[in-house]
Amino acid sequence: MVTPASSGSTGSPAGFDPAVVLARLGGVAPGRLVHVEELPARSASTSPWPSWVAPPVLAAVSMAGVEQLWSHQREAADLAHEGRHVVMSTGTASGKSLGYLLPALTAAVDGSTSATGRGATVLYLAPTKALGADQLDHITRLAIPGVRAAAYDGDTPADERRWIRDHANVVLTNPDLVHHSLLPGHERWASFLRALRYVVVDECHVYRGVFGSHVAAVLRRLRRVAARYRAAPTFVLASATVGEPARHAEALVGMPFTPVSRDGSPREAMTVGLWEPGALGPSAAGGLSSPLGSPTADGPARRSATTESADLLAGLVAAGVQTVAFAPSRAGVEALASAARRHLADVDPAADDRVAAYRGGYLPEERRELERSLRTGAIVGLAATNALELGIDVSGLDAVLVAGWPGRRASLWQRFGRAGRSAGRSLAILVGADDPLDSYLLRHPEAIFAVPAETTVLDPDNERVLAPHLAAAAAELPLAAGDLDLFGPSARHIVDRLVAAGILRRRPTGWYWARDDRPTDHVSLRGADEVVSIVEHRTGRVLGTIDAASAHSQVHTGAVHVHQGTTWVVTELDLESATATVVAGDPGWTTHAQSVSSFAIEEVERSERRGPAPRHRTPAAALEPGARPHRPGGPAGSSTGDSRVERSGARSLDGRPDRSAAQGRACDIELSFGRVRVTNEVTGFVRRLPGGETIGRHPLDLPPRVLQTRAVWWTMTPAALAAAGIDAADIPGAAHAAEHAAIGMLPLVATSDRWDVGGVSTALHPDTGLPTIMVYDGYPGGAGFAARAYEAFVPWLRATRDTVASCPCADGCPACVHSPKCGNGNRPLDKAGAVRLLDLVLATWTAPTPVTPVPPTGCTPLSTVVASDRPRRNEPVLAPEMSRHAASGGASSQVRS
Repeated sequence: MVTPASSGSTGSPAGFDPAVVLARLGGVAPGRLVHVEELPARSASTSPWPSWVAPPVLAAVSMAGVEQLWSHQREAADLAHEGRHVVMSTGTASGKSLGYLLPALTAAVDGSTSATGRGATVLYLAPTKALGADQLDHITRLAIPGVRAAAYDGDTPADERRWIRDHANVVLTNPDLVHHSLLPGHERWASFLRALRYVVVDECHVYRGVFGSHVAAVLRRLRRVAARYRAAPTFVLASATVGEPARHAEALVGMPFTPVSRDGSPREAMTVGLWEPGALGPSAAGGLSSPLGSPTADGPARRSATTESADLLAGLVAAGVQTVAFAPSRAGVEALASAARRHLADVDPAADDRVAAYRGGYLPEERRELERSLRTGAIVGLAATNALELGIDVSGLDAVLVAGWPGRRASLWQRFGRAGRSAGRSLAILVGADDPLDSYLLRHPEAIFAVPAETTVLDPDNERVLAPHLAAAAAELPLAAGDLDLFGPSARHIVDRLVAAGILRRRPTGWYWARDDRPTDHVSLRGADEVVSIVEHRTGRVLGTIDAASAHSQVHTGAVHVHQGTTWVVTELDLESATATVVAGDPGWTTHAQSVSSFAIEEVERSERRGPAPRHRTPAAALEPGARPHRPGGPAGSSTGDSRVERSGARSLDGRPDRSAAQGRACDIELSFGRVRVTNEVTGFVRRLPGGETIGRHPLDLPPRVLQTRAVWWTMTPAALAAAGIDAADIPGAAHAAEHAAIGMLPLVATSDRWDVGGVSTALHPDTGLPTIMVYDGYPGGAGFAARAYEAFVPWLRATRDTVASCPCADGCPACVHSPKCGNGNRPLDKAGAVRLLDLVLATWTAPTPVTPVPPTGCTPLSTVVASDRPRRNEPVLAPEMSRHAASGGASSQVRS
């Protein structure tokens, strides 16, 4: 695939034609270019400068080369200047920063003449240090008199922090520092907060899921503390192109927003190619074999998206096409860059230094040098993580490669937008990974090009998230009854729980923090769970850490663990000391944890039924106490004879099983959303040779882990399944395969990653008395992904069904129903049965029959039944809330993925 360019070529070749280059790449590798989309150019829509802009700001921006404003910049700037909360949602390189800098810097300049020297201040929040540093560099280069801008983060020295608090009028920081430092120490920020005029939240689409819920609570705390100093700042949010930006902004901040989404910036035409990697083995495209490929059940493994992208990057660099290739991880970036250099060395040894890697973890000066080298053309090919996605000022690229679907259309367009930032047409290529969602998108390009960007999902009312933030708010300023509305309808209930737990103290004037420690120390915004240290046995050196939720499955005793390219064997996992002791060495096999899981439905919040009611079903609650429902061949929902499903379910106040969940006549299909309790226990592991042969099974004695979260689930009657051609003995495999595929396809309708969610399928669940498939949020309290799945049930399952049915494999593969995190070893799986199951669900759900809404009474309400909801003295209400339990194991006996 590598074609040498002319000697001494740097930067873009003369007359670069992306369509010709793409056709040449496709000709070298026949059959891999599966779709080409031509995106037309967009002309500019301009506006004159507003009269209210301070003359020093206007002069500085004009000197920087900005002669006129794009229409969306003017619209957003005017709204913010008028004091209206605004969210900009336009494309990459559309100049969103000018939309908030004009009003913010004008306010700072006008306020610099006040008696205090800062009559107006600006707080800028970025999700990454690199983005904040880039914005600071941009403001500093403008050199506007009266503007004193400074970055305030964990690396800022103590003496500089003091100066910033007392003198800076534009402070660039991140939500983490606001949470851990600014709000707890707001008295030291009094003069800054008293003058706070604008709060800018950049790249706000990043704040989704549980992270977004935490940031939403922080912003509400910031509003409350600012009000203490009689400040009511205007919020200006900037986002990539997302669905319903105003709704997302309102969920984040808790106030109405005006959206600005019509992009007035010009764009040149772009050629987009969808690329499917070839099979491993000799080929016309380089013939490189790679262990990173995923084996299929009935054919050769496909090359990984990273390996394929390395070939494409080398070919583009050799042709002098300046390209950035996005990989999904830091390790993938290094592997992609190294492989591209090796390919280039075969045809042009001098080209080796024209390829580099860019990822998080580099020193700031290293990142800046790489950015400079890109701008000058010294670097022609760059492998990068999403560290380059978030607004860093890199322009003039000719092509972009994306190795694997990035999870969201917004992220894809953000990455594609790195190409074509200067005049001239550009090229973008999405290289599909061996994954159900990637397979679907390659075969359904309209799902990329004809569908708007997703709505960003977050749940600001998540009680597990709100509890520590309400405690933190009470420590910052005593909570008054009038403050609770700011935090949502569940705030009073949560405060009462905190009082009962001894964490807050109720007084006539409000609620007060009742402990000696700092509440902000008990929660991290970005999901830091308790961690287990990985320690080298010989030296005692700490090699790294792993979150506690993943430790059971990844660093159990006997596990083979790879850390920074080196293989280690775990000799002991000590949960009490939170350490995994390892020794260096590659035993020649890999290990795979096996687990069992169960789920209990605690509260049905929403539910609908479709299809005619069957004549009979056996409610699980009719079983004798302690009995386990069975199916032919093994326990309910099990995949092997020795798997087990514990009897569980909602219970009434006297402790007896709550039979309401299983009573009444059922329809063919019932869809529900609500609170669940998921229990997972790693029971053992298997050792496998590189070829996949199992050479040993070993038991483990580890405690179960419990996750209380929200889920979407649906039930099917055995009669309906039998009519669809799925016998009782085939239900576990069909449901398991459908569950795997549904998890893989969820990012199509929700802004999730497959590691953000988990799943369970069972042939007969105690709480429903029916075959049940569940997909749940992998975070305590939920993250909003399951709720979105409930709302988009039909398009979600239709895409799932199409992906499985169109996959060319015979019995299942990673591109359709295999899961990389299945604790049951991807057994049992019935691909054909999954298609029949999904056909049944879709046909029943879309049939022209009345919808039967079900009152949320399937189980007794959580507030009156669930013991864990009643506060206890030893309940760790403020424990870290963001453990990614979905990554801690795989499928199990109620088959879990």
